[in-house]
Amino acid sequence: MARVPKRQRVAAYAVIIRDDEILLSRLAPRISRSPLWTLPGGGLDHGEDPRTAVLREIEEETGLEAEIGDEARVYSMHNPKAGPAEPGRGGRSDYHALRIVYEGWVPKDAPEPRVVEVDGSTVEAAWHPLSAVLDGTVPATALVHDALADHVRRRMQRLAAYALVRRDDRVLLTRISARGHHSGSWTLPGGGVEHGETPADALVREFAEECGTPVEVGRLLTVHDVHFEGTAPSGRQEDFHGIHLVFEGSIAADAEPHVVEVGGTTDRVEWVSVADITSGAVPVLDVVRHALTRR
Repeated sequence: MARVPKRQRVAAYAVIIRDDEILLSRLAPRISRSPLWTLPGGGLDHGEDPRTAVLREIEEETGLEAEIGDEARVYSMHNPKAGPAEPGRGGRSDYHALRIVYEGWVPKDAPEPRVVEVDGSTVEAAWHPLSAVLDGTVPATALVHDALADHVRRRMQRLAAYALVRRDDRVLLTRISARGHHSGSWTLPGGGVEHGETPADALVREFAEECGTPVEVGRLLTVHDVHFEGTAPSGRQEDFHGIHLVFEGSIAADAEPHVVEVGGTTDRVEWVSVADITSGAVPVLDVVRHALTRR
């Protein structure tokens, strides 16, 4: 009896989740006769770094430019005498596949996915509801299910400094752009504290970017925190814990606030009446209401 040829393949893939959807690629009919979806990715070229390979494959299969995390999981699949035929040869093979799976993400405003590579191993790319993949409504490979079972959203803890600036019965607020989580909602001006930066310095810097005017930082009014899972401005899914230091702030009487930073997470700045905040007429984040009760 002829020996079954041995074949080993190393490939790199990415789990790319956006809110409650996952990006998948549909295998070509020559690989799977019935519709079957898998993670975007593919085989490593000789001498190619896995990180380079997965980004190349994602672009070929989905047309999207992605980023990937630093860590990966490795899955081994061995199909003795049941693997695919070797290229250019007949028959089957003793097939061993090693799959390196990274966490990946694409920008929130990324275009719809589309296949770029012609005559490749996939013929379609699309976002699918996670629930439909998990319950089998969307037929997916074992690799998809294994990777989802092991997937853990990145934990992110962020310290930020904000200012409560009041003028008569109004409060200065900034609106979150489409790039940020809770887009369309209003919050206090301010932002993240960089490593080694004092909260007051961070607040002055962020305030200038968002409101276009200097701010005088007063006493610390309160500390607020929030915990949720969502999509970061980068498009990465995060288990997010935000800690907010809220300071009393003041600006010059003749200052005219306006957004300076273009393409950031703030798209408008306005004076908003406290009555509109308390009545719910203007959608605000909880940190705004919390700060108003602590004055």
